[in-house]
Amino acid sequence: MRYNSVLSISRISAVALLAAAFAIPVYARQTQTGDNAQSTPPSAADQQQPSPAAQPSLTEPKEGFWGRVNPFARKKWVKQRLDPINDRLSELDELNAKNAQAIKDVDERAQAGIRQAQSSADQANQTATTANTQAQTANSTAQQASSHVDQVNTTVNGIDQYHQITDLDVTFHGGTISSDSKQKLDELAASLTGREGYILEMEAHSPAAGGAGLESSERLNDQVRRYLVEEHQIPIYRLHAVALGNAQASTSGDQDSKPERVRTSSVHVRLMENSLAAQASATPPSAGVSN
Repeated sequence: MRYNSVLSISRISAVALLAAAFAIPVYARQTQTGDNAQSTPPSAADQQQPSPAAQPSLTEPKEGFWGRVNPFARKKWVKQRLDPINDRLSELDELNAKNAQAIKDVDERAQAGIRQAQSSADQANQTATTANTQAQTANSTAQQASSHVDQVNTTVNGIDQYHQITDLDVTFHGGTISSDSKQKLDELAASLTGREGYILEMEAHSPAAGGAGLESSERLNDQVRRYLVEEHQIPIYRLHAVALGNAQASTSGDQDSKPERVRTSSVHVRLMENSLAAQASATPPSAGVSN
């Protein structure tokens, strides 16, 4: 019984001390507030200011017993503190969304510009390739035209250029062509089959002097022409003859050599060929050797 009485007195004392501990700060706070209100008289400016209900408070609202944040705050108080933060976060989300959309729009425009630039570059490259091909074609055409012009010039310059292929002397026996000479003419005519670009030059000589020699040499040319045309169908326009009578001429081609004296009647035949007109023709074999 005595132990229980002592325990009860101890509890009562602890409660009293605890109540005193809570009461003293409250009393001190109220006393300080009252002293401040009594010691500081209101000024004229303070009398003209609106009431605290009309003017917003610049201090943070205080919660809890000690005027600080209560660890066990209510949901309403927490919501009041979190709403501004949530609003700010919402604004930041909207700003990030706008920035992301702006970046996407810029990227799309950039990609479109890149595609357009690439398309223009491809088109320009294709145009350049086409122009290069046309230039190469034009260059090839110009080269062909130049080659053709050179060929034409060569042809024109070589139209009257003939060179000797072979020659022979036609002799006469009793005023007619000898058998040996006819054989030479037959061989020459056979080599002319299918040939183009040739002519036959004939120079007739006679030992007679004056007009008699010219007439005699002209008759010799006529016999040779008639034989080639009638026997071998040589075109007349390919036969070119001249009657020289007893005129002395050098047969060696050397201008300084002394001409030989005409002693017998003969016709000197030379086969002349134009190389441009007879490129595909075969060179005929020699029909004989000059006497």
